[in-house]
Amino acid sequence: MNLAMTSLSTLMATLLVATPLMAQTDAQAEKGLTISKESKARDEGWGDMQADMLMVLRNSQGEESIREIRLKSLEVDNDGDKSLSIFDKPLDVKGTAFLSFSHPVGADDQWLYLPALKRVKRIASRNKSGPFMGSEFSYEDLASFEIEKYTYKYIKDEACGDDTCFVVEQYPVDKYSGYTRRVVWIDQSEYRLQKAVFYDRKDALLKTLTYHDYQQYLDKYWRADLMKMVNHQTNKSTDLKWNNYQFKTGLSDSDFNKNTLKRAR
Repeated sequence: MNLAMTSLSTLMATLLVATPLMAQTDAQAEKGLTISKESKARDEGWGDMQADMLMVLRNSQGEESIREIRLKSLEVDNDGDKSLSIFDKPLDVKGTAFLSFSHPVGADDQWLYLPALKRVKRIASRNKSGPFMGSEFSYEDLASFEIEKYTYKYIKDEACGDDTCFVVEQYPVDKYSGYTRRVVWIDQSEYRLQKAVFYDRKDALLKTLTYHDYQQYLDKYWRADLMKMVNHQTNKSTDLKWNNYQFKTGLSDSDFNKNTLKRAR
């Protein structure tokens, strides 16, 4: 067999192997996207929401500090959610306010008001992987989930508690993302997020977020009473404990205005 024939045979063999692998990858991408779309669709239509939150910061020695926060959120047609977080306690962070406008495409708009400096600081896109108020949640983590922000790959089905979860890899589209990918576990009964594992820009395991004690509101919308974020590289963690959820309270765009962030109450 001459060199040309050998090269042709090698090419044919490669194509025979590659074709089913490519088909499998395409099918995995489509299934991952479909699952993520269904999860998103099941949490649409709530309009606006208010809740109280305890943020428990825990250092590598297990020492805790607690912050009390009020959160307001607003769904926006054909765009991402708007949210406003206002810190009430302790005194050293009282009056701090964080405003976030999520977008399906392009950079999110985020601002932080620091009362000690009496100024509003815009969070640059390239800095969104930084920690939010010393917690293990980044500014990126606080934006609403939007389908267009990721590409997808279905991995497998896996048992999760009393349920079975879809396991899906999600790859951020934004070049300034702090992650190369995140792997999420979505339960098959209600399409709720049960766990997310984050990998840093070097594709090393960074953080794990777990959701606990889901409650249903308005006979449709599920919210976790507890979210636990663990940083595997620093051994620090942050718990978010939610209560007093209220939906459809009449919030509007005027409640989410960066020009009045200093007077947020």
